[in-house]
Amino acid sequence: MSQPTLVIGNKNYSSWSLRPWLALRMAGIPFDEVVIPLYEEASKPAILRHSAHGKVPILHHDARTVFESLAICEYAAELAPAAGLWPADPGARAHARSISCEMHAGFLALRSAMPMNVRARGRRLATPPSAAAEADVARVAALLEDCRDRFGAGGPFLFGAFGIADAMFAPVATRFRSYAVSLPPRAQAWCDAVLATPPMLEWERAALAEPWRIATTEAVLAPA
Repeated sequence: MSQPTLVIGNKNYSSWSLRPWLALRMAGIPFDEVVIPLYEEASKPAILRHSAHGKVPILHHDARTVFESLAICEYAAELAPAAGLWPADPGARAHARSISCEMHAGFLALRSAMPMNVRARGRRLATPPSAAAEADVARVAALLEDCRDRFGAGGPFLFGAFGIADAMFAPVATRFRSYAVSLPPRAQAWCDAVLATPPMLEWERAALAEPWRIATTEAVLAPA
């Protein structure tokens, strides 16, 4: 089989792109990447050339096209079963899948109030987060604490070793750093561990070097 190609958006902003990119890197799966700057006039036509789904990320592998972050992560787990992207224990695996689905489908208030912006560090929001966004933050923090307490004895990640659940939650680690969100100890330790992985540092370096700016995302920040 040929090497996969992952089509992603701006690394500074595209939380959905980060998830499968990180899973592939952490699983040791070589791949090519195509970066399409988002929210520009040419963005939509460029994405549609890769998939009628019309959104990034998109994975091409031989004749297969896989879209949606979680589906690409699942595909990575099948390509590299030895990487252990899902926990071996059935109970832990079921919980990891449950919280990954929760992240994929939920936390809309948090996403809106605190969009991913890797360049931003410890910045204040221009408008205080809504009660719904604060509830989302509290839910994520409690979820991180619970996973580390129940399943994390074997390493620094949610289920010990790095897995798909960590990849799905990785963008919130960048958000919490960007907007100086205070977290309980185990949740903060997990954020620190994810942000320190070599692939995450690679993504961050590329994000910092990007020339593109998305005005609506930058507008949530209070003046520096």
